[in-house]
Amino acid sequence: MNCRVFYHDRCFDGACSASLFTRFHRECIGTVDSFEYQGLVHRAGSLMEEGWFATEGENAIVDFKYSASPRLTWWFDHHQSAFLDAADEAHFRAGQLNPDGTPGPLAMRQFFDPLYISCTGFLSHIASTKFGMDIAPLKELIHWANIVDGAKYESAEAAVGMREAAMKLTMVIESASDADGKSITKRIIPLLTEMSLDDVLAQPFIQAELGPLLDRHWQGLELIRERAQLDRGVITFDITDQPTEGYSKFIPYYLYPEATYVVGLSKSSFRCKVSVGTNPWTKKPASELVNLAAICERYGGGGHARVGAISFPVEQEAEARKATAEIVAELRATDR
Repeated sequence: MNCRVFYHDRCFDGACSASLFTRFHRECIGTVDSFEYQGLVHRAGSLMEEGWFATEGENAIVDFKYSASPRLTWWFDHHQSAFLDAADEAHFRAGQLNPDGTPGPLAMRQFFDPLYISCTGFLSHIASTKFGMDIAPLKELIHWANIVDGAKYESAEAAVGMREAAMKLTMVIESASDADGKSITKRIIPLLTEMSLDDVLAQPFIQAELGPLLDRHWQGLELIRERAQLDRGVITFDITDQPTEGYSKFIPYYLYPEATYVVGLSKSSFRCKVSVGTNPWTKKPASELVNLAAICERYGGGGHARVGAISFPVEQEAEARKATAEIVAELRATDR
């Protein structure tokens, strides 16, 4: 029997979560013989299709929005914007608790807690406390998933400098083009819980991608340096004329460390993306910071309190630009 694992694509935490779920299932559940992986991305319209779920075996979603599909077996997420709508959230809650107050039928299969820094960290907590999994061998992976997904770097320079294996792997996962129709991330996922991050990075198929991606990283830094502007605490930039599948979201803070927020507009092969973030090193107290997920949700996006995004169809660049201008104005109005 097979388990189809859906994960947040082009995301280090998504890949780590998929790998950890696989190891957890093998060690603690053991009801399937094989695993296959399918990446999910935030886009305009429906995020998942019922036909993607396997009709036999099991289906799991990690680090991505909930699905009310009756075919969904496992779900782990930590995003504030974990549900597309109130009906999905009600469906999840109904599976957690019976009317008489006893645990519901899915209480030990579907889990959500937006207080966790990373889905990898959340999943490891559930696996160890509820299923008895030994997570000690995965300490390095959990540590770096928390740093990368929670932007817990010691400085913007550390985030942009690409010295650590985890940073280079993040860049490969976020930016590498699929070779010959084969997903780089799908090849990386099984390795993440079987060897150190240095050993994963040393794999020849990853090394073949690394040099060109590092060159592109430094080019992206210079492009954003040319385009970015800071006004009333908000960095803005528009690189829609330079289609890209990803860039380091810490570059703006590296260039303007005094900023509080960034709002960037970019375009890829399948969407126009408005990226909204809070400077992880801002001196402002948390009580004065805006909940960015709540802002993004108004435009059909979502994320965390300190970072979020909105996806528009690639042909709706004007709508994306309008949303960008509105969000920038709202954030600048909070500057004191």
